Amino acid sequence: MALDRGSPLALTVLALLRHQPLHPYGIQRLLKQWGKDLVVNVGQRAGLYRTIDRLLEAGLISVRETGRDQQYPERTVYELTADGETALLKWLDEMLSTPKQEFPQFPAALANALMLAPEDLAAALERRERAVAETLAWLEAGLADDAGLPRITMLEIEYLREVTAAEIRWLRGVIDDLRAGRLTWSRESLEEAAAERE
Repeated sequence: MALDRGSPLALTVLALLRHQPLHPYGIQRLLKQWGKDLVVNVGQRAGLYRTIDRLLEAGLISVRETGRDQQYPERTVYELTADGETALLKWLDEMLSTPKQEFPQFPAALANALMLAPEDLAAALERRERAVAETLAWLEAGLADDAGLPRITMLEIEYLREVTAAEIRWLRGVIDDLRAGRLTWSRESLEEAAAERE
């Protein structure tokens, strides 16, 4: 059974196995060591094991060996199959070339921000702006620290930096409009606007 679509984690597991055969702990360690945990969720090891099981069932990876070391529990080492390499390249092309409608939390919260009073929304967005600014500083420091690496290895960090910087600019503009009274609403004005649309 071939998988029609890959997830970011499945794509990354295949890419790592193309680099070398690995056991799940080695996959998780490399993801963190190479900073790929910024773009792929490996916080829960169970998710990684589920992904490996799906890839194995689909024939995209295979068991290379199962070994046991006295210090560690039994470890299964996986490797990429020919079908896995084909799927990897297909998924990579699709993910790079085709925008996908994603549903992150923040836009969903913004869609319901009118439930708050303008001053409460401004306070919440100010807290977010501080957190996002810390993330931006961290990303910029990481790019500076890894300045000797080939640029291709840092494209996702460059992208995250640019998206994060754009979010900060947008947040600051909305906060300024809220604090200056240029962005305001009331229950009555919202009800009136809703009635006009009906």
